[in-house]
Parts: sequence; structure tokens; C-alpha cells
Amino acid sequence: MRSTFQFGRFNYPLQGAGRRPRVMGILNVTPDSFSDGGNYQALEFALGHAEAMIEEGVDIIDIGGESTRPGSPPVSLEDELQRVMPVVYALRDLGPAISVDTYKPQVMREAIIAGVDMINDINGFRVPGAIDAVRDSDCALCIMHMQSDPQHMQLAPSYADVVDEVIAFLRERIDALLEAGIDPRRLCIDPGFGFGKTVEHNYALLKATGRLIEETGMPLLAGLSRKSMIGAVTGKPVERRAAGSVGGALAAVAQGAIIVRVHDVADTVDALKVWQAAQ
Repeated sequence: MRSTFQFGRFNYPLQGAGRRPRVMGILNVTPDSFSDGGNYQALEFALGHAEAMIEEGVDIIDIGGESTRPGSPPVSLEDELQRVMPVVYALRDLGPAISVDTYKPQVMREAIIAGVDMINDINGFRVPGAIDAVRDSDCALCIMHMQSDPQHMQLAPSYADVVDEVIAFLRERIDALLEAGIDPRRLCIDPGFGFGKTVEHNYALLKATGRLIEETGMPLLAGLSRKSMIGAVTGKPVERRAAGSVGGALAAVAQGAIIVRVHDVADTVDALKVWQAAQ
């Protein structure tokens, strides 16, 4: 494992005393996200939520303008830009790192011009033009695995061996980015919990966090907050999954995850402080 993670304006240690897990807070500026859709769509409400996360100790704010919940339809380029870019410009100088959750190359380009620190791509930079859009920047790049697409991914997820297949996919995408001349210090991986996986697939991947990191050689981002894999174990509806989500984040961090993507920032920050103090 390399020693640092280049994250736009930031440089996160991956080894030694400076290493610690980072909390990425979710900011959905969409009308239809599965957990908080519509809550933060208006700019003033989005900024208010971002400011609350900053007070709670968030390290990274991940801005998404297109819902990727199961069954969600795609959003036009114009609509996504209109949702995302005003928020990016409003938040970029408030302290935390800024990530944009998109698979569209033009959104990537505009976000990079605006100074974001990460492009978080659920499609693994497979859309034609995506790698070209990010190649010459210094922002971090998160490569996520997804089987099928958001409209169809949960209809019938199937794998011979989910861990082997996710690792093979991530390796292929890492190689594609490296062959394009992208610095490996900019890259991280996301196994894509809930993106074309059953509950059993999700927990197999969570248990294999250490193996995913070791076999790809990349730091790992874990995004399981409030997802169905939490509800399946706890029996709780989406609005009551905070405690289970914190438990999932701690399980991922204990196996080496460097970033946890969460809705419940304050609870996760506190839990990680206690976990770190006990190490």
C-alpha cells in the first residue's frame, strides 16, 4: 500500500501516525434519492445541511445531482449541472474537501474547473470521455463497481463469486486509468454496496474489505449508510438505520477502509473517535 492519497487540495496519509479514517458526508441535491431525496434540493437548504455537517466534523462533502437508488431514471446533463454546480461553488472554500458524485464527463470537467477534490464515479469511469475528463487534474478518483445500471441493478443480481468478480472489475478499471497516465496516488476503490448486489453479496464484500485493499493495492471507500443491507439485519426502516450504519462503518474501518460515506455525520465522527482512542 502506498503512503499517501492525493485528494485534490489535500493529501491524506495512508500509513503512520497521521493515518485516520475520513468521514464523507452525503449531500443529495436531488428530488428522489432513497434516504433524503428532496430535503436539500433548494440551494439554501443544501448549504444549511452542509454547514451542519461541517459543525459535526465532516472531512469530505459528496455532492450528488442524480439519484442512484434502485430503479431511478437518468437525469439530463443540463439538470445535473444546474443542481450540482451552484452548490460546488458555494462550498468549495468552507474547509472540507469537496467530492462530486457523477458519471457524466461534462459534469466531471465543470466540477474540476470549479476546484473539486474528488470525482466519485459509480460507473468506474467507463463512459466514453470520462478518463479524458479527469486525466490532467489533481483530484482524487473513486472507482466503484456496479452490476448493470441503477434502473435494473437490483432486479436479479448474480455472481459466480462476488468478491472475485468485483476485484477483477476494479483491477481492470485501475489498469485503464493507469494506462492513461493517471497518478496511482489519486485512485481509490469502492465495492459498490447495494449496486447490483443482494444482502448476501454485500456482506461477503464487507467481510472481504481487507482482501479488496490488498489485491487492488488501493485505499477503499465504504458507502453502506442506511442501505437495505443495514435494514435486512436490523429490521429497521431507512429513517431508523443510523445506529446500524455506524456499526457498518466501524466494521469497514476496522478492516482498513480509509473513507466512510455516511448520512449521519455526527454519530459516525463520534464513533470513530472512540474507536481510534481504543486502538
